[in-house]
Amino acid sequence: MRSAIFRPGDKPLLNFALLLLTLLTTCGTFAVTFGGGLWAALIFGISLVLILGSHEMGHYILARIHDVDTSLPYFIPLPLVPIQGSWQGIGVGTLGAVIRIRGRIPNRNALVDIGAAGPLTGLAVAIPLLVFGLLQSKIVDVPPMGKEFLGESSLVALLDRAVQYATAKLSGTYHPAPDTPQSIVFVFGDNLLMRALKFLVLGPLPPGKDVQEHPMVIAGWFGLLVTMLNLVPIGQLDGGHLTFALFGHRARTIGRLMALAMLALCLFYSAGWLLWLIVTSKFIGFRHPEVVEPHLPLSPVRKLTCALSFLALAACVMPVPLNVVSLP
Repeated sequence: MRSAIFRPGDKPLLNFALLLLTLLTTCGTFAVTFGGGLWAALIFGISLVLILGSHEMGHYILARIHDVDTSLPYFIPLPLVPIQGSWQGIGVGTLGAVIRIRGRIPNRNALVDIGAAGPLTGLAVAIPLLVFGLLQSKIVDVPPMGKEFLGESSLVALLDRAVQYATAKLSGTYHPAPDTPQSIVFVFGDNLLMRALKFLVLGPLPPGKDVQEHPMVIAGWFGLLVTMLNLVPIGQLDGGHLTFALFGHRARTIGRLMALAMLALCLFYSAGWLLWLIVTSKFIGFRHPEVVEPHLPLSPVRKLTCALSFLALAACVMPVPLNVVSLP
């Protein structure tokens, strides 16, 4: 007899295999991208899988509590690929984890519970890992970063450089810069939560100093990034569930306004926002399915949960998530 833990359509062996593969790809990608040896890679991989898994299990457990049929979490590994004869890492070795909700959400209260459980549970796991990792981190000199608004990673700046390059090539005045040995430094973007944790754990940092991130801090940072992206109030993202529970079909307008906000971030801060803008607006979309019992009111506790979730979004926002700085 099949255990009540599993339901028709569940494939626990596949879920477990994908979890192990994701642990392998995250460890391998970290070792290639950041170095630090096997132990550092294991710390990163286990920490990141724990954060992603807790996020999805938050959704899963609340869905089961509300008797909504849902799949177990599917981790999505992203393996190393051979580029020009060497293995290269793409991202952090994973595209995250997902669950598939196979039943309809009964009411708006259940929608808030299921939608908010993921990011809030993920944060509850990520924050202690960040604190512990910061305690193990070193304070080092950091290169000058320049401005964030209309900085080098903004789409406006990238387009400006592309125009200058094309103009110089067409006019015959283009002269490539001489090749000089350079080292690459990854500078992780700050948000309000990271700044607060750094201040509480390490105290105020002198000018020109920052944290050389412990692998657990890097994993926690990516956990904050996942939380931020999922809480964007668009369509059927976690944030979209919450705005639909609060505002009904008016959430579609909020989603379009958020898409414009992401376009502004892409133009003036970081072109990396373009990918999430395309994914959310073209593939996820702005619509949200109606719950089974739309007439049931949203409870005060669920309204408070929505407010807490959007405070978490504000605390996790990073205008420039990641900078890659070349040093001579």
